[in-house]
Amino acid sequence: MAWELTDDRPIYLQLMEHIQGNILSGIYPLGGKLPSVRDLAADASVNPNTMQKALSELERIGLLYSQRTSGRFVTEDEKLIRSLQSSIAEKEIAEFLKKMERYGLTKEDIINLIK
Repeated sequence: MAWELTDDRPIYLQLMEHIQGNILSGIYPLGGKLPSVRDLAADASVNPNTMQKALSELERIGLLYSQRTSGRFVTEDEKLIRSLQSSIAEKEIAEFLKKMERYGLTKEDIINLIK
C-alpha cells in the first residue's frame, strides 16, 4: 500500500495509521518482523525520527514490541487485532451513516440498497 501523506494532520499519526492498516490487513502478519526504521522512513520519504515516533506510539498501544537486538515485531495478540478491527469498522460505519443521512437516506434505505 502506497504512503499517501497529507499536510492536514501530523505526519507521525498518518504513519501510525498506515502501519496499523498493514497490520490489520495482514500485510505485516502476527509475530512478523517489521522493516527497520530507516527502511520504513526511506520508503515513506520521511525523517527517521518521525518514523521512530510513530513506531514508538504503536508499541505503546501494544501493536508492536521490540526485541533489543532483533528489531520490532507485530504483536501476536489476536484479541487486540480483532478489537482494533471492530473499533475501526464501527467508526467508519458511523461516518458513512452520517454522510448518507446528509443525502437524505435513512438507515433502512441504506440497508435496502446494500441488499
